[in-house]
Amino acid sequence: MARIAGVNIPQDKVVHIALTYIHGIGNFNSKLICEKLNIPFNKRVNALTEEEVLKIREYIDQNYKVEGDLRREIAMNIKRLVDLASYRGSRHKKKLPVRGQRTHCNARTRKGKAIAIAGKKLTPLKK
Repeated sequence: MARIAGVNIPQDKVVHIALTYIHGIGNFNSKLICEKLNIPFNKRVNALTEEEVLKIREYIDQNYKVEGDLRREIAMNIKRLVDLASYRGSRHKKKLPVRGQRTHCNARTRKGKAIAIAGKKLTPLKK
């Protein structure tokens, strides 16, 4: 079982795909890591030697901020915005979209499930 940056990497996947399971490493960076360390793209994780796993682990520790450190930094950035009471911080605080998206009919991912308003009845117009 290969364990890199505190994450168990899936054994049956190709190395550059398996590295994307680490928070903070995407497809581009995983290919860059494989290129830099001379690991073939079609090699699977279970075919890696201990030396190769160690090289990958050390390279990621030296050059990338991943997992807990990255999550902590992102949380601190959001906390800073909220403490400053900036517009973006207030949007984070209210759990609304931060980057200018409309909220009238969309934004369900950010706002959560729609809540029915109890006791509100539509009354017909009187003439």
